[in-house]
Amino acid sequence: MARVTNPPPTAAPEGPALKRALTTPLLYFFILGDVLGAGVYVLVGQVAADAGGAVWAPLAVALLLALLTAASYAELATKYPRAGGASHYATRAFGPFAGFVAGFCMLAAGIVSVAALARGFGGDYLSAFVTLPVSLVAVVFLALLALVNARGVKESTRANVVATVVEVGGLLVIVALGAWLLLRGDGDVGRLGSLGTPEKGAAAALLSGSVLAYYSFVGFETSVNVAEETRDPRRSYPRALFGALATAGAVYVLVGIAASAAVPTDRLVASSGPLLEVVKEAGGVPVKLFSAIALVAVANGALLTGIMSSRLAYGMARDGLLPAPLARVLPGRRTPWVAIAVTSVLAMLLALTGNVATLASTLVLLLLVVFFMVNIAVLVLRRDPGESDHFRAPTVLPVLGAASCVALATQIEAEVWLRGLLVLATGVVLAAVATLRRRRTAP
Repeated sequence: MARVTNPPPTAAPEGPALKRALTTPLLYFFILGDVLGAGVYVLVGQVAADAGGAVWAPLAVALLLALLTAASYAELATKYPRAGGASHYATRAFGPFAGFVAGFCMLAAGIVSVAALARGFGGDYLSAFVTLPVSLVAVVFLALLALVNARGVKESTRANVVATVVEVGGLLVIVALGAWLLLRGDGDVGRLGSLGTPEKGAAAALLSGSVLAYYSFVGFETSVNVAEETRDPRRSYPRALFGALATAGAVYVLVGIAASAAVPTDRLVASSGPLLEVVKEAGGVPVKLFSAIALVAVANGALLTGIMSSRLAYGMARDGLLPAPLARVLPGRRTPWVAIAVTSVLAMLLALTGNVATLASTLVLLLLVVFFMVNIAVLVLRRDPGESDHFRAPTVLPVLGAASCVALATQIEAEVWLRGLLVLATGVVLAAVATLRRRRTAP
């Protein structure tokens, strides 16, 4: 039965608190930069393969579904403004076993995502400028990101502001090029109403396309792990979260409209760089420019996901769910250096093995499991007052958020479920081991 529980008595000592350095604008750009990550540069073609020419429709639906779970995160992040995110919330609501499973899912997703982005950074986009071994580039890339992360969240998020401006600028160029194509008489607005494929009807195409599009919005989860480093989380977090999601949603829908109207659907589906097809169709913009923008997007996404993973490991260690050394903080910088080092090394190992692709497709499933737990935790934790004056979501939103996770999970393929269940089973076994250890050491 669900229950409200305090942090475990054997949790790691609190130690030095993380530095409160994030303002509302920095947090807004942090969330926006993570949501508008590298995925958008390949997303359009994948969504078009499922949904047809009406790429904008699944993107709009995915935004609405993401906002449901975002409301739950806004309540919990302002109620309990500390690192740990979903793991901390699940621990409070259901106990340390569930907290460990939630945290393990997020850590697995985050570390694999960083490793995949590192390999992506060393791949085709970089080869437009220089050819180097992907493994070497990935290791050096991850080491540099770890140093930026360890230097401080304020410095990391300032770098993110610059990268986010570049990313958004590139996407706005796509929107402008699409509009220019239509104004000069090229393109076809009729494709915007073509929802469905020969294999799928409109409803099935919309839902399956929304699963892919949903993944493009899930970066907001990263931000709850820096709520503790936000100056006034109860005021800043909801504004930054909903503002960033609304901005990202508007940009995504406009990009979907521009790409679909400008380029035939079959070309979008066949291209690994669908936005480059818009550039080629319109002309006037160097193709290498978009390779550079894509590299910035990949680096920014990896940096922000690395911040999330290290803060999550730090928070779980502080709650006694992971070894206590992971909660150690640099005295001067007050950043979780051990957690940064460990998560970076694990990402390097994954990047070197080249097995990232076998786990990458399970990320959506793992995140849906976490989001389901978070939506239910909101309802359970209503009995705990938490911080005063925190954001409170209307009860219907977490209920609909949990239902949306179940609906999206039904659209995931069986082989992805198999891989996801293996990861979940590993998390459950490790959680059981941690629970037994805690019982033995409890006074």
